[in-house]
Amino acid sequence: MARDTGRKKDKNDTGRKMIAQNKRARYDYHIDETWEAGMVLMGTEVKALRAGRASLVDGYAHVMDGEVWLEHVHIPEYTQGTWTNHAPRRRRKLLLHKREIQKIIAKSSEPGWTLIPLALYFKDGKAKVEIGLARGKKSYDKRQAIAKREADREMQKAAAARFRRR
Repeated sequence: MARDTGRKKDKNDTGRKMIAQNKRARYDYHIDETWEAGMVLMGTEVKALRAGRASLVDGYAHVMDGEVWLEHVHIPEYTQGTWTNHAPRRRRKLLLHKREIQKIIAKSSEPGWTLIPLALYFKDGKAKVEIGLARGKKSYDKRQAIAKREADREMQKAAAARFRRR
């Protein structure tokens, strides 16, 4: 039986509302595994996120003292904020289960692996970040990915043209 928290649920509260995506990450890295994590945020950070403003471009995550921290993710200051405003690029603690943290520690301790944020979104009214265990791609990997994408696009065009001729 679900407990009633007293807070009314809006129709906008349910589902997943994307705030920011790191599109460059999937181009520059091979993503091996992903996790969804909550974040410890200040009130003005949540308000800035609700306005849809954030950047994951330079962000990364790391493990320190058994906790996962998100670094260099830019959440701009809230425009209507007062002296209690937050620092835009401050370190933010990620909320994960202990088993997930153990798995992240084991995998990210190997050389060449890093944790990067892939997406920032609201899920059922709570701010979440999707982090991925990534290994950097070499330049020839990127060229192969571009060639494969273009070949797939050409096949789709040819199939569509053939279908139209019928």
